[in-house]
Amino acid sequence: MRKHHLTGLIVVSFLSWAIVIYFILEGPHGNRISLLKSPDIDEKLVVLEEKIKEELKANEVVRSKLHQAIELRIKEKEKAIEDEKRKIQIEEVYKVESAEKEKIKAISAHSDSAIAVLVFACNRVTVVRCLDQLLKYRPSPEKFPIIVSQDCQHEATANAIRAYGDQIFHIQQPDQSEIQIPPKEKKFKGYFKIARHYGWALNQTFFNFNFNNVIIIEDDLDVSPDLFEYFLGTLPILLADPTLWCVSAWNDNGKLGLIQQDAPHLLHRTDFFPGLGWMLTKNTWLELAPKWPRSYWDDWIRQPEQRRGRACIRPEISRTRTFGKIGVSNGLFYEKYLKYIHLNDKFVPFTQLNLTYLLQDNYDVQFVKSVYESMVVTYQELKANSIVTDGPVRIPYYTKDKYKRTAKMLGLMDDFRSGVPRTGYRGVVSFFYNNRRVYLAPNANWKGYDITWS
Repeated sequence: MRKHHLTGLIVVSFLSWAIVIYFILEGPHGNRISLLKSPDIDEKLVVLEEKIKEELKANEVVRSKLHQAIELRIKEKEKAIEDEKRKIQIEEVYKVESAEKEKIKAISAHSDSAIAVLVFACNRVTVVRCLDQLLKYRPSPEKFPIIVSQDCQHEATANAIRAYGDQIFHIQQPDQSEIQIPPKEKKFKGYFKIARHYGWALNQTFFNFNFNNVIIIEDDLDVSPDLFEYFLGTLPILLADPTLWCVSAWNDNGKLGLIQQDAPHLLHRTDFFPGLGWMLTKNTWLELAPKWPRSYWDDWIRQPEQRRGRACIRPEISRTRTFGKIGVSNGLFYEKYLKYIHLNDKFVPFTQLNLTYLLQDNYDVQFVKSVYESMVVTYQELKANSIVTDGPVRIPYYTKDKYKRTAKMLGLMDDFRSGVPRTGYRGVVSFFYNNRRVYLAPNANWKGYDITWS
């Protein structure tokens, strides 16, 4: 039966094609001979062929756009489902936390004047080392309430945190679902989880607990005795200067031999976001939160689109030091740099000091003058300590390779993020070497950071 049906279809197709050919050759007036002799027939056939090709191309474009629209719609539905799932999970955790609403009220009651200390934890019970120091040096629980935000649902770490009772407030990141990660980045899953945790915890601190300012501390940091005094003293400067957007307790080049040990009071401006113990305001978070990244948040925050020409305050001598060799970065930089960072051990009364020199209008004039009026020297002269004059000196650099070679010889961190060298300000890296201030500096007519140097 199928065979007869197929034969019938072939016959019908053949007859249809024959009829089409007949009408083409006969023309509207049945003059087949004159049509065959027409010199325009080939040209008309070529035009017809081109039109058919154009139609096919147009159809392919429409088909491709339709396919993309369908894929986009599918992704939107999947995201909506994922967002709804996350919303339900967060609502559930709020229900659990609502049982402790009196404790939340007690913290929030001081939110206008207090600076929250947000400690990020996951699966390291050594968080107690960090918490013990914070509690030891904290001048007031009302002024500096400590919120420990835990990811990972690691029970041993959770128990270690709970043991502090009412001295701290413990919240747990509820979304433990698998994250969609590009295949090439599977081994960096930890960075995706960290970014998700940061976004959630900062939203909690600013919007649920309603704090205006927060100090962010990772669970693998030692802190100096004057950590709280440092942030309390620099907060008015951060709030007063719109060209600043964070205060960091960290100096990336804070090793002994690169710092002025007799100047624990000395602070600097830097275009490089240091992290590792830093203070953020609610206004800045309102700007960052809507576009918070899915991963690599620290490098993202260093991009020009986020930094927007703003700087951070950093200390000459670090107020934090990491002991976290093991983590998602697998000890990157730890053995070569991080474990040598010197932690300040002298208390500096920052709240009693005049720190207005850090305001951009004051700082830039003096900084540029100091850098470009200083004597130009070579690395060899600096290392040999053969410079006869006193005062700061300058080592120029003009290219990325020149900078990296010089930085390595000096023991500085030599990498860039979005074109900015670590601790750099206006392209200048300031450090202390052989008992003098040294500036590794570009030309005085420096035009800005080159993002291709990363």
